[in-house]
Amino acid sequence: MLTIGQLASYAGVTVRAVRHYHSTGLLPEPARDHSGYRRYDAAAVVDLIRIRTLAEAGVPLSRVHELLSADVDEFSAAVDDIDRRLRAEVRELQEHRRRIAQLAAGDSLALPPEAVAYLERLRELDLPEELVNLERDAWILVAAQMPEQMPTLMTLKSEQLNDPAVIALYRDLVEALDWPSGDRRLDALADRLVTLFEVGQDDWEEHAEDFPLPDELVELLDSVFLANAPFAPRLLALLEARGWKGWTRIERIKPL
Repeated sequence: MLTIGQLASYAGVTVRAVRHYHSTGLLPEPARDHSGYRRYDAAAVVDLIRIRTLAEAGVPLSRVHELLSADVDEFSAAVDDIDRRLRAEVRELQEHRRRIAQLAAGDSLALPPEAVAYLERLRELDLPEELVNLERDAWILVAAQMPEQMPTLMTLKSEQLNDPAVIALYRDLVEALDWPSGDRRLDALADRLVTLFEVGQDDWEEHAEDFPLPDELVELLDSVFLANAPFAPRLLALLEARGWKGWTRIERIKPL
């Protein structure tokens, strides 16, 4: 007859596991000897090895008892059912891995591939990471509301990067992050922006019609600009004085 420690050693499990199987009813508790200790026979070793083998194969403990007493057909059907469950779990784990990989990828989190490619283009142009991060956060908001339109929007944005004036504007905006709010250089920046607006007015209006943004999204995107650019309120005021309003949705101010 074996002690609980010897039983565990024969079956290749821990004493704690044996006690757990007792508590769940998988392994019946044996009678105790005159000293009060449990004593196990060979049948207990065989039962414990069978329990361990099923558990290691991924069978839930809630079903181990069923399989221990199943006939051949019942055992086969139960194994098929467990295999289907395990395959579903594998698919779920693979999806978790894909999502974890997205987290590790940074820009890929919550952004479609075309938006990630656009951000990479900004980096290739040696624009500061601070600007890239601001663009990323803004496009995450847009992608959440307008996922179907992101490929076309990103194509348009990428085409704009072919214009040296647009690249220069990006660099000016990054530089302006370190300017005091009343810096006179903001006036010149506002003038350059107005020039871009006027040259591309037809394109601005056409894009606004093709991709109408909800008012709430416009306000949210504007809030990102205002929260991250100390010069933003002053620049918007200068633009309005020059006949233009808005940032996400740029519009010419119509005379009264």
